[in-house]
Amino acid sequence: MSILVTGGAGFIGSNFVLDWLAQSDEPIVNLDKLTYAGNLENLASLQGDARHLFVRGDIGDSALLDALLAQHRPRAVLNFAAESHVDRSIHGPQDFIQTNVVGTFALLEAVRAHWGGLPEAEKSAFRFLHVSTDEVYGSLGPTDPAFTETHRVEPNSPYSASKAASDHLVRAWHHTYGLPVLTTNCSNNYGPYHFPEKLIPLMIVNALAGLALPVYGDGLQVRDWLYVRDHTSAIRRVLQAGRPGEVYNVGGWNEKPNIEIVHTVCALLDELRPRADGKCYREQISHVRDRPGHDRRYAIDARKIERELGWTPAETFESGIRQTVQWVLDHPDWVAHVQSGAYRQWIHQHYAEAAA
Repeated sequence: MSILVTGGAGFIGSNFVLDWLAQSDEPIVNLDKLTYAGNLENLASLQGDARHLFVRGDIGDSALLDALLAQHRPRAVLNFAAESHVDRSIHGPQDFIQTNVVGTFALLEAVRAHWGGLPEAEKSAFRFLHVSTDEVYGSLGPTDPAFTETHRVEPNSPYSASKAASDHLVRAWHHTYGLPVLTTNCSNNYGPYHFPEKLIPLMIVNALAGLALPVYGDGLQVRDWLYVRDHTSAIRRVLQAGRPGEVYNVGGWNEKPNIEIVHTVCALLDELRPRADGKCYREQISHVRDRPGHDRRYAIDARKIERELGWTPAETFESGIRQTVQWVLDHPDWVAHVQSGAYRQWIHQHYAEAAA
């Protein structure tokens, strides 16, 4: 038995792979294109581990998908592969459409063909789990109830629109073809191996480097924050017991405005790595012009996954953010390699040598 994970060198995907193999001997075939946010250094602890097979490739490569599915006959496919940064989607939406929409379509078609040819027992046990985001639901007002799984889909950025499109494809492949799919829509993740273009890791690395801490607009945009290893535990639970065709919202029950997040990071750094001049890191905060179409509030109602599958987050925001800041402080080499692009240079050299 094995599972196929796509996007397993990215932030959430690599945390899932690491957590899965820490708790199970079931092998993983890990397919990742290794774009800017895919980082094999996230998986360095698995080097030489026979349970982890890494394959560099694109979910849009149908021939590669067909070969992997035929060779490894996974009992499940988990799709983490996605372009996921809103700012990048505003400046260059085409990559988001290609990966999140066209890529998901190609993956669904390859999986449908594989699933259709399985013996009946394997066919009924097979699952396709699609990892998505709360951003597909759009923006909430200050007093609106949190997003439920039946909330209207109203994406407001090229990123969220591309993810909403992929969610619709997954749903359609279940209702039209019977493919046993599961979809999770999560809130903002944070934790180890987070690429430092996102809010929390950006604030940490900029603060330590003595750079400005850029906060969009008034900083009062509200998000629900989910520690990444809580997210991976939820995905394992959905894979184990989720009902095919269902959507499960995964949240941390931690609604907080962005400026409060930045203040919390600054306070932890003041405690754990004080500035040499004795001043507070808050002095580095700089409010910048808000980005176009910036959603004002997201909030996840995670009662369905708790009620049906018994899952709740293990971390509070206070415990999770402390672990996150400490992890960055403890891994300066990882941060330096990500910021310099050194890990990408290694990838190019490695694969050039492998092809020689």
